[in-house]
Amino acid sequence: MKIQQFEDKGLAHYSYALLAGDEVYLVDPARNPAPYYEFAKEHSAQIKGVIETHPHADFVSSHLEIHQTTGAKIYVSEMVGADYPHIAFDEGDVIELPEKVKLKAIHTPGHSPDGISIIVEEDGKDKAVFTGDTLFIGDVGRPDLREKAGNMQAKREELAKMMYKSRDKFMALDDDVVVYPAHGSGSLCGKALSDANSSTIGEEKQTNYALKTMTEDEFVKVLLEDQPFIPKYFPWSVGVNKAGAEDYQKSIDAVKRLDKNHTVKEGAVVIDGRTAEAFKGSHIKGAYNIQEGNKFETWLGSIVSPEEKYYLVAGDEETLESLIQKTSKIGYEKLIAGAFVYDANDGEKSPSLDLEDFKKNPDNYSIIDIRNASETAEGKFFDNAIALPLPELREKASEVANGKPLVVHCAGGYRSAAGSSILQAKLSDHEVFDLSDAVNEFQS
Repeated sequence: MKIQQFEDKGLAHYSYALLAGDEVYLVDPARNPAPYYEFAKEHSAQIKGVIETHPHADFVSSHLEIHQTTGAKIYVSEMVGADYPHIAFDEGDVIELPEKVKLKAIHTPGHSPDGISIIVEEDGKDKAVFTGDTLFIGDVGRPDLREKAGNMQAKREELAKMMYKSRDKFMALDDDVVVYPAHGSGSLCGKALSDANSSTIGEEKQTNYALKTMTEDEFVKVLLEDQPFIPKYFPWSVGVNKAGAEDYQKSIDAVKRLDKNHTVKEGAVVIDGRTAEAFKGSHIKGAYNIQEGNKFETWLGSIVSPEEKYYLVAGDEETLESLIQKTSKIGYEKLIAGAFVYDANDGEKSPSLDLEDFKKNPDNYSIIDIRNASETAEGKFFDNAIALPLPELREKASEVANGKPLVVHCAGGYRSAAGSSILQAKLSDHEVFDLSDAVNEFQS
């Protein structure tokens, strides 16, 4: 038996291929199925099954495409109410594989009411458990994503209580059982995930705060506090995964590519993935600067809602194609009105901050802190800063309009490029400055 982990760093997502004999079973596959096909080919094996631990909120899965391409059966909890062809895989159900390997389903709600985990048994002994978004390394899944999404909905307090009981099923496993979660550090599906990509039940018993001895009320309280924001696309992706996404390459190819420096109608949503420096030198009026990087897709889905169409801009063809592929991870390639390269130098410009003047006369500026609420709760860099998280800027920009020049900052400079571009678009009568990485000079 061989277990292969696949990592998507941008979404901090782990998916898995389990090989037994000449059969491969996949767990929580990402949008692009190519790596799994390659794995099966390398081992002269066939993909026989795809298991979904739950309808994911943070990424779009390729389970339906893999089924249609390879004939692999899809296994998912009947509680999901999946719209695609599937076999119910719930508590007590077992899949028999070659080489005395078994996959055993256990119902582990808490992150979602329909969540399952999969125990891997070999030669009669439990060897590993795929925990989906229920148990992470150092954490458990957040319980506040299914109040308005999915076939089964539940209040966060109800789900937190479910999670409390689900802990017992993991605690009952042997200490040497390996834990394989669906996410690692950086995922918004939890609040304190470790950067480790696997663990053991014994290690989690010792180090995971959520597995410590506590009453149900104590557990619910600690689990609900300080959870991160919910991106706009999360509830929508649950629905996409419940239905099954369109084929990856077909959907990528369907994106309309436009001529270089295409002219868009005023008021259109434009996402500019170029560097902050290039954007500030020249950009389309009203564009939002979400720079190409590991978190591009998360911030795209946090700033743009799934009800909107948008134009996608990059500085060259290669980067444009990379950005299109990243949008597909969250299903947002379907929302692209057109994608094109922009390298014109006669567009809108962003003003440069006189850093020395800002240091000497900070009261002459209105400072906007766009970090997450959990970050600002730990302390501000500027005492008089107005806290307004980046995902809320488009809707609440008017709340910071006071006539003063605006200086936007985050924790390191990446997010402030997006935040300052949003405020520049929304508050055209204000000077808006990006503090960028100079924010590091103000951190103690």
